[in-house]
Amino acid sequence: MKVGIITQARMTSTRLPGKVMLTAAGRPLLDFHLDRLLATALPVIVATTTNASDEPIVSLARARDVAVFRGSENDVLSRFAGAAAEAGLDVVVRVTSDCPLLDPAVITEAVRRFVQIDDPDAHVSNVLDRTYPRGLDVEVFSAAALAEAQREATEPADREHVTPYLYANRTGRATLHAITRSPDASRYRVTLDTADDLTVIRALIEEHDAASLDADALIAVLDQHPELVAVNADVEQKKLGE
Repeated sequence: MKVGIITQARMTSTRLPGKVMLTAAGRPLLDFHLDRLLATALPVIVATTTNASDEPIVSLARARDVAVFRGSENDVLSRFAGAAAEAGLDVVVRVTSDCPLLDPAVITEAVRRFVQIDDPDAHVSNVLDRTYPRGLDVEVFSAAALAEAQREATEPADREHVTPYLYANRTGRATLHAITRSPDASRYRVTLDTADDLTVIRALIEEHDAASLDADALIAVLDQHPELVAVNADVEQKKLGE
């Protein structure tokens, strides 16, 4: 069984263009993101677009000896399905590059749970029943389920956001399995979507060594620094279809 991580990345994000190549402590945030993924020892694929503007993403991935797949900018589902097929994956771990502080241990646990469940229609994540901070998101599902979604999904939101077709159980076969933690830390935000998010992530990396912290230690820093949490507490996450 071949398990691999696919992360989506592009330079044309609307709220904060070029965000994944913005820097903290002198390094692109995408570089921190790749650090976290490579720490799992799983194969990693950066799924970016065919746009010329995404060449910096391709260059950084290749400098890190990370595979690259290039596909549609807006049909991200087809991009993921193409990346999974080209890599010969049986199991797909989906993450997004606007999460530079992902915890490798959370990814590993999600994969362990998926393998233990042994169901090609299982969808394991910490996203649907959210108890982790936004920005530590991971989803695991079979490449077969992804290929079926690629063939059958027609709604624009399904094509853009990759997994709604799976977790909406449009096949009638899907089983959803949540990775949760206690206490609930879903009120925290360590994803990169706005300038305020960038301020928080830079502070975490540059002032609190967040690039070396696991989820629990990162949450502990946020618990201890409400003034930092307040910086992006009012940011509203974009909804499906926006």
